[in-house]
Amino acid sequence: MASIERALADSGSFMGWYKSSYSGGSNGECLEVARGYDVVPVRDSKDVQGPAMIASTASWSAFITAVRNGRFDS
Repeated sequence: MASIERALADSGSFMGWYKSSYSGGSNGECLEVARGYDVVPVRDSKDVQGPAMIASTASWSAFITAVRNGRFDS
């Protein structure tokens, strides 16, 4: 399963943030991921200068696979 390798207090040091095409509506519960890095920075879209979780590409890939396979469906 995905693990957090580290966290940064200010996600503003990364560029190229984007939200999933599945994010929508006005509930504001979205994550953003920054492209173009050797790691996968992830942040809360409501707090663009807030902290970022840093995951390895392998951990992020495992997380995405689990989501697609419905492992977090309730």
